[in-house]
Amino acid sequence: MRSRDARRLPQAAQEELRRRAVALVAGGRSQTETAALLDVSRRSVSEWVRARRRDGDQALAARRRGRRRGEKTALAPWQQAQIARAIRDKNPDQLKLPGFLWTRALVCELIERRFGIRIAEKTAGRYLRAWGFSPQKPARRALEQNPEAVARWLEEHYPELERRAYRERALILWADEMGLRSDHSAGRSWAPVGQTPLVRGSGQRFGANVISAISNKGRLQFRVFKERFTAAVLIDFLARLVRQADGQKIILILDGHPVHRAKKVREWVAARAEQIELQFLPGYSPELNPTELLNQDVKTNALGRRRPRCQDELIGDTRSYLRSTQRRPQLVARYFDGQHVRYAKAA
Repeated sequence: MRSRDARRLPQAAQEELRRRAVALVAGGRSQTETAALLDVSRRSVSEWVRARRRDGDQALAARRRGRRRGEKTALAPWQQAQIARAIRDKNPDQLKLPGFLWTRALVCELIERRFGIRIAEKTAGRYLRAWGFSPQKPARRALEQNPEAVARWLEEHYPELERRAYRERALILWADEMGLRSDHSAGRSWAPVGQTPLVRGSGQRFGANVISAISNKGRLQFRVFKERFTAAVLIDFLARLVRQADGQKIILILDGHPVHRAKKVREWVAARAEQIELQFLPGYSPELNPTELLNQDVKTNALGRRRPRCQDELIGDTRSYLRSTQRRPQLVARYFDGQHVRYAKAA
């Protein structure tokens, strides 16, 4: 049975309804029970309780209906197109608005600045949905990232690498390293509202490191180690790659970590130029490296599912998970399905 629409009631009756609902919940009734007793939706009860908690009794008071003075409900099609393009292409701070994330309030402010038109936040929300927008958790990008360098990598540099690898019958690998910590916590857990869930684990803190390389055909090679990541560790890993390549040249794509560019590494690679070469991604662009998706997978599923009690257990769990992944090349190839790494997906 559908709940009645309280919006059809007089303002004084709406206020009384809101106050009764909040009082029932405060007296120990659940929001679902309160909604059934008052013949309203549970969502309405939840909104009233939140408003009362946030703004006090004034949030339940009767309000004047209709639009505020100066508000309008419609933008011309050309105005809508201009606002949608601005939101798609820019962050608020780039348009000298107070904030870094687009909210309905900032969209209202942008519209008023551009066109002198005031609209309600609910109207802004309807426009955003109509334009194909949805509220999402944003990905991080470093301010130092050079968009032109990223464009050159995607449009020129990497396509040329692919063509050269085909001519030389070389193998392209992407590599990265990561640190693992015993107190890492991944994901979320259901728990009663207001009661933060607890995750029990060893009071000791320990860690390990992993360096890995993957190909878009599903190849995975890795090393788990206890020591710091140094030029000697990287050279050892490169030597393993060369040894396991059976004479096939390797083109290894890396980020600009100082160890990757260390003098000892450069000299070692230069002495084996026919066996291996290093290529570097644009600076501050980890999203272009598909190995980052492997790193996330390992932290979530190897480290996030079982709490290790010592360093050896941490290393053993990580190796076991990586070996399992290594035996499933189709899974490794799927790391190249990510939004920002599809450029490197196998044809």
